Amino acid sequence: MIKWKVSFRFYKICYYIALILYGTIYRLDIKGRENVPQGATMVCANHSNLADPILVSLAFGTSHFMHYIAKIELFRIPILSAVITKLGAISVDRDLADIATIKATLTYLKNDGKVVIFPEGTRTKQGEKVEVKTGAVKIAERTGVPIVPIYVEREKKLFRKLALIIGEPYTIEKQKEKRHAEEYTALSEESMNKIEAMGINGKHKNCTHKEARCENYRC
Repeated sequence: MIKWKVSFRFYKICYYIALILYGTIYRLDIKGRENVPQGATMVCANHSNLADPILVSLAFGTSHFMHYIAKIELFRIPILSAVITKLGAISVDRDLADIATIKATLTYLKNDGKVVIFPEGTRTKQGEKVEVKTGAVKIAERTGVPIVPIYVEREKKLFRKLALIIGEPYTIEKQKEKRHAEEYTALSEESMNKIEAMGINGKHKNCTHKEARCENYRC
């Protein structure tokens, strides 16, 4: 069996191919790149489409090597497995407490990497409620690395503006006593609320409509 090695060079090649493709079919409206810190970072994003990981990478730019936590089922697809392994993706078994996933994540963070996680754990529609995952906030608390939220517009229309909004980094303060599961859930929900608020405020900042959301958003 071939053991594929992680390659930043391969990542950059894929980045530019994706930029040509997605920059053609969407008008990428990227905001907040100045908020991206140097060094180790946990990145949290909303998730509604298979293209979201690619769009997050395009939002952050080619100077940042983004490592995605992806469901283990993707690593069982022969060709796709080779590609995402070479791109530095981290597999996770969502039905288990996956120690290997945590170790791989910590290794990338110790080497000033950026690890991306979708707290919703699956693709969701606008307004759909799911139980958020707590892995990102737990790791951020444990390591002290900042969390950077990013909003990826859920409604994607070809040849129309597509908002990608990177928020300001924040940290999870470590407490002397271990937090309860409910507290981690609350922190994760707070993170998702930040992301959704960025979407509403960022997309409609210059909108003249009275409604909080505009179905015919064109600005």
